[in-house]
Amino acid sequence: MRTSLMLTLAGTLAAAACGGPTPPPFKPIADTKLLMQSVVDPNADFVWDAVKTIETKEGTQEIRPKTDAEWIAVRNAAVAVAESGNLLMMVPRAKNGGEWMQLAQDMINTGQEAINAAQAKNAEKLFTVGGDIYESCSNCHRKYLDAIVNANK
Repeated sequence: MRTSLMLTLAGTLAAAACGGPTPPPFKPIADTKLLMQSVVDPNADFVWDAVKTIETKEGTQEIRPKTDAEWIAVRNAAVAVAESGNLLMMVPRAKNGGEWMQLAQDMINTGQEAINAAQAKNAEKLFTVGGDIYESCSNCHRKYLDAIVNANK
């Protein structure tokens, strides 16, 4: 009786550990080009434009988020950039299992760094991370931009 009870308990725990119902299948809507145009580009631009120095003949203007709402907006844009890296790993956008996936992971990592900088309200770090995001994007564009642009013609 005791062995039977233990086996039943073990089976129940194993079934519970497997999770709930099977999730519905993913349904990607945007191809890579549209994802870039509608999500990645505007949100990366928002992060890049959040911290900058403008020199004019009237003097120097330092652009920085100042309010909690401005920092939250930058954080939200960084989240969109980071999560877009995950979206780029989904079929049919994923180009291959090697370099494409690493470049998408770089987007996730730099986006996460921007999230952290925005949450810490650290403008200097956000500026530096903005350069890292730019480098991540440029690395991918050097390898894949022509293929993405021409794939949907």
